[in-house]
Amino acid sequence: MSTRLGSLRTKQGGATPEQGKRTVREELLKKLIRQIVSGSLAEGSILPNEAELSDVHGVSRTSLREAMQYLSALGMVRSRTRAGTTVLPRENWNYLDPLVLDATLALSNDRSFYDSLLDARQVLEPAAAAQAAANATAKQLAQIAEAFEDMVAANARDNEAWSQADLEFHTAIINASGNWVFRQFATAIRAALLASFRLTNRASQSHEYAIARHQDVLDAIRMRRPDAARFAMEQLIGTARMELSDALRAANPKDQSA
Repeated sequence: MSTRLGSLRTKQGGATPEQGKRTVREELLKKLIRQIVSGSLAEGSILPNEAELSDVHGVSRTSLREAMQYLSALGMVRSRTRAGTTVLPRENWNYLDPLVLDATLALSNDRSFYDSLLDARQVLEPAAAAQAAANATAKQLAQIAEAFEDMVAANARDNEAWSQADLEFHTAIINASGNWVFRQFATAIRAALLASFRLTNRASQSHEYAIARHQDVLDAIRMRRPDAARFAMEQLIGTARMELSDALRAANPKDQSA
């Protein structure tokens, strides 16, 4: 009877032992990543030994070892016999991993992180806009237009709705390019893009100006003008770069280099 009840509880949504272990590992991993990203476990520092870390975090050594293996795969730590486990420099980290990305967005206003994102967008999105102008189907054009209309409807009164619509606008253009590499890249950085849009949209001095720049991109794609679409997207991302500077300066008033 008790076995049947336990089985029934599991079927009705109770956690299995394996799910419980996985949750412990995931929570430990999130905690360690946040400590590294925040700098409380500084780059170049040597982590405490396995026994100490297990005690501090209240987890088994098996869970700890699995977390360390994952951190190593992310390029965040390196373990060596006798030398211990060292926190690696930021340039080694896999920022596109969801856990690393979430921690970075939550804990850092690092200008270089957002600059790198914009640099990548400056290379990719104008090319995607040009290809969308040449290749987009009628359905894809409608999706781009629909996202634009959502931005207009959101207005400056609802930053979250505006940011979500902004993300869908850029994603729809990338999808319409027909380039699978562009699509995969956009999927990988989707969370970073949304965080960037939230930041720049809050700092935007003119909602009307931002809408006009997006309208330029949409019109060029609709009229099947690849060169104009490329130029319009370059201008749009240039505006985002200026707004990013304003947003980071406001977030870090003591940092005049932002």
